Amino acid sequence: MSSILISSIGCITMTLGSYIASLQIFRKFKKSWLNPLYTGTALLIIILLLFNIPLTVYQKGNSLFELLLQLSIVSFAVPLYKEWPLMKRHFKKIFSGVFCGTFLGIFAVYLMSQAFHFSEEIKASLIPRSVTLPVALTVSDGLGGTTAITVFFVLFSGLFSVMLGPKLLKWLGIKSKAAKGLAMGTSAQMLGANRSLLWGEEEGAMGCIAMTTSAILLSLLIPVLLLLL
Repeated sequence: MSSILISSIGCITMTLGSYIASLQIFRKFKKSWLNPLYTGTALLIIILLLFNIPLTVYQKGNSLFELLLQLSIVSFAVPLYKEWPLMKRHFKKIFSGVFCGTFLGIFAVYLMSQAFHFSEEIKASLIPRSVTLPVALTVSDGLGGTTAITVFFVLFSGLFSVMLGPKLLKWLGIKSKAAKGLAMGTSAQMLGANRSLLWGEEEGAMGCIAMTTSAILLSLLIPVLLLLL
């Protein structure tokens, strides 16, 4: 029992230490590609390789974080409750924007799977790549996908969108606060919602709403997706 406790404390300390170090780097240089989510992950991989720590040991030691990640799904109700007046005012924009964004994300995966002959497992792993991580893992597992692949593509998709999204919106001449927040929240999820906050309160609120509603929409589409796979 004591060895398990020591292992858990060590793994949790290592995870928190990597995140704090990565956060300091991000605050110092303020570059989107230095987001702690990615630099922290890279740092952890280096530590695991240097000290030859088995991945299974690390996963067991961090089971607390896995539980918290699953429980965090409940917190998605908070932004919907707080921003309910804003949602009512922009209902058509939110519904059409999130629906189109979610549908196009799924359709893009379908086209790639047909073009490159992906297996059913890979296809199921990629479908939820455009929603926030806790929900993406649940959807991937429900569709029969591999969660490790899902995690990678959710993170990659988020980083890609948060780096190019603002430039694309500027190039297209989109100035609507609601549209900018919806675009970033739907495409880059939590990273996009955080990036939208830099533009203003309304953009950030719409980013949070888009992140939450896209996750709910994809969850509701699971029965349909099971028929397509």
